[in-house]
Amino acid sequence: MGINIGLEYEDSECAGCRDLRKQIVKVRVKEDSGLESILEKDPVVPVGKAREAIPDWDEFVTRNSLDPDEDFVYIRNLKKADRKILEPLSEERSSGWAATENLTASDKERVLSAAEEILTGWDMISFNGMSDICRECPLSWDKGRGCIGAFGPDNSMLPKIAEKYGCPITASVPGSVESGRRFGPEDAEKLLIECEILREKLPEEGKLAVRRYSGPLERMEEAARACIRGRCGFYFF
Repeated sequence: MGINIGLEYEDSECAGCRDLRKQIVKVRVKEDSGLESILEKDPVVPVGKAREAIPDWDEFVTRNSLDPDEDFVYIRNLKKADRKILEPLSEERSSGWAATENLTASDKERVLSAAEEILTGWDMISFNGMSDICRECPLSWDKGRGCIGAFGPDNSMLPKIAEKYGCPITASVPGSVESGRRFGPEDAEKLLIECEILREKLPEEGKLAVRRYSGPLERMEEAARACIRGRCGFYFF
């Protein structure tokens, strides 16, 4: 297994995803009792009724990639031709989801208090859209791919080397993973100093150590600089 470095982007005002992650777009509730008028409806057909209308049921299930154990056929999941056949037989069924955009403050509070799952604006954009935002974000330290990247394998000897040369943050990486420790923005400056020390000391550990651990040192430096820019903390996981 590998160990990764992540930034506490929630604490940074310059995080490109910050506003989108705060924007609650949809909520799925645990139970819809009392919330029926708020929740979205899906047109569905009970499986028994759908079977009666479809000549070759097995082919229909395969063609539409349906779960054969479902009790209802959801019209939105069907191919256009099959939708035309079953739509007249459909009935509305609560989806369990509520879009928050047009809800009153009190209704929004009601669905949030019953929430089982929440989708933010960040969840609603495409993977390419996420990549574009990450690429331009000041916290994106992993070659434009985002604010999370690799430290190295969990059996890395770099923490042992760091302990030898008095670099406590790097030395504590395995323990930090286990404890879930979070490092504050002030620790980013300390980590940069540790990286300078270790870069100077690695040759004393041999050429193999230089080849193996120059990359992790470079990544830690980039992560630390991003933390300083964004005034946020970091963690290992």
